[in-house]
Amino acid sequence: MLVIEGAGDGHGVGMSQVGAEGLALHGYSAKQILSHYYTGTSLGHLDGGRFVTVLLQSGLRSVVFSGASRAGPRHLNTSSIYIATGASSGRIALESVQGRLLTYLAAPLELSGPAPLTLGGAALSGVIDGRYRGSFQLSENGRRLDVVNRVGLESYLEGVVPAESPASWPAAELEAQAIAARSYAVASQPQQGFDLYGDTRSQQYGGYDAETPMSDAAVEATLGEVVTYGSKPVATFYFASSGGETENVQDAFPGAAPEPYLTAVLDPFDATRFGPVTLTLHAAQHRLRGLVHGSLESIVVTRRGVSPRVVAANIVGTRGTTAVSGDVLAAALGLQSTWACFSVTSDAARLAADWAHACARPSRLRQIAPIGSTGGGTIAPAGATGPTPPTGQNVPVAPAGPAGGAVVPTGATGTSATSGSNGGGARAPSG
Repeated sequence: MLVIEGAGDGHGVGMSQVGAEGLALHGYSAKQILSHYYTGTSLGHLDGGRFVTVLLQSGLRSVVFSGASRAGPRHLNTSSIYIATGASSGRIALESVQGRLLTYLAAPLELSGPAPLTLGGAALSGVIDGRYRGSFQLSENGRRLDVVNRVGLESYLEGVVPAESPASWPAAELEAQAIAARSYAVASQPQQGFDLYGDTRSQQYGGYDAETPMSDAAVEATLGEVVTYGSKPVATFYFASSGGETENVQDAFPGAAPEPYLTAVLDPFDATRFGPVTLTLHAAQHRLRGLVHGSLESIVVTRRGVSPRVVAANIVGTRGTTAVSGDVLAAALGLQSTWACFSVTSDAARLAADWAHACARPSRLRQIAPIGSTGGGTIAPAGATGPTPPTGQNVPVAPAGPAGGAVVPTGATGTSATSGSNGGGARAPSG
């Protein structure tokens, strides 16, 4: 039986939302929360009047909408439902809800109105028949339509914050979430035809119906505030929970360059765990199909991050070995995080002997900055560039154990080494 134990939920880079809630409950301000998770950063302010474009739906034959008073040059009834369908020669057919053709309009087509617009069906975020502030922009490609929401930045955040953090959480956490979401939005690289996805590929966006008084207040209280490094807004990755320690961006995202503001930090109020997940070796091989050559013999972790998240591993089969990244391995096994340890035992209730070393919450927690200070606490990897971390007590972090793998030999009845040491989308990236 293969036993998998793990910690955290998400990619592990930047701010842990559960950890931020814990800091807020212990009296830390939004500024202190952000300085803890994003090394050496400050808060800056944006000019007002910014807009973002968010992809809501893609590749549709028809788009159902209501609440619009105009479709390009044509006047519409805000109480009526309309259907837009991709046509040939860069045109969009506008029909009544009964299917009667009203006119053809040139693409791209802007839909606007005085009240939130309703988009029929499911958005990329999973929202059904959602309402959105701003306008819709319909583009046509091969008779397929994409729907992009052009909306003011602050209105966009009012639909993001409650979709990312429960509105019942402390105000300081919601304010930190608002600032992080605003920073991520303005620092993200635009996609072709839009700035942001409406789901966790960028940030989860619930639109008008997600808004709450508490989250709206957090957006208003932080109006225009962004996290900056070197006076520029930065991509403030965040995720659900860390399990006790975040990760260096270059170790969580294969191919990413190190960033001095996205280095690992101990997370004293986040002890999220998952597992034990128990699988027969046959079931594990089925989940790893396409990655196993022959029959599964072992999973060998070859590199772990500052936290014991898996950076690289070998999947050993009877006919060869496949090298995989930690995120590929976690996705194949259906794990919520790459912070995972493996063992094989004949008793499903028996845990790996090295669980306490490699996968437990770090025992030497950083003493984070006291309330009222401007400090944070970030663990800078050796050779990291950038300014000295903010004022705060920096406690050295003991490695999780010798570098090595989590070996699960076929038929083994004992436990195996799982420890190792090494260093935020939404979310990958999220918010």
